[in-house]
Amino acid sequence: MRDRSRQPSSVSRFFFRSELGAMTHMDDRESPTSVIDAVIRSRRTSMFTDSRDIDPSIVAELCELASWAPCHKKTWPWEFALLTGEARERFGASVAHAMHGAGDEPARVEKARTKYLRTPAILVVGSAQGDTPLRTVENRDATAAAIQNILLGATARGLASFWSSCPRGCNDTVVEFCGFSESASIVGIVYLGHATQSADAPPRPEPPLSMITT
Repeated sequence: MRDRSRQPSSVSRFFFRSELGAMTHMDDRESPTSVIDAVIRSRRTSMFTDSRDIDPSIVAELCELASWAPCHKKTWPWEFALLTGEARERFGASVAHAMHGAGDEPARVEKARTKYLRTPAILVVGSAQGDTPLRTVENRDATAAAIQNILLGATARGLASFWSSCPRGCNDTVVEFCGFSESASIVGIVYLGHATQSADAPPRPEPPLSMITT
């Protein structure tokens, strides 16, 4: 088993990139809390990207950030596959074939053939099955948290991101295409690209919070 232990690094300066790719400097007087809050509130679901390729090393950084997500029992269930170039078209053809076999609407099947070409990179994220039903649910929860780390890391690097679900009836096809473990579940298909414009932030209702003291 790989040693997944890490030592935290000391950081004296904090930076994040805006959605348009401009570096924003948070000087030494800015607290880590301010930086984290800014990145979280800057994240948008967006496909406003240009056609530039994303350096695979950047995606590797995002996956490393993903691995810091909370994970009960340290199962490290996440699996990643980066699709670029012609692989996106092959992926769309495989998904469309599976959707057709599942009886999906013809218009949706045809859309699937080209939809994964909308951004330069597609990151598929899977979650391994657990040794019990409860552990499988916990694995998926951990993987969802890992995806949020990816989205925040992408925002901080000036990348647009869009977390999409796996089409109905296509889980096994996607798992096989990506070479994931046989019983994995696809938790997300994440579109990635260099952001070209900002997406509007939808209004956020105040979250319900119950204060229980006795």
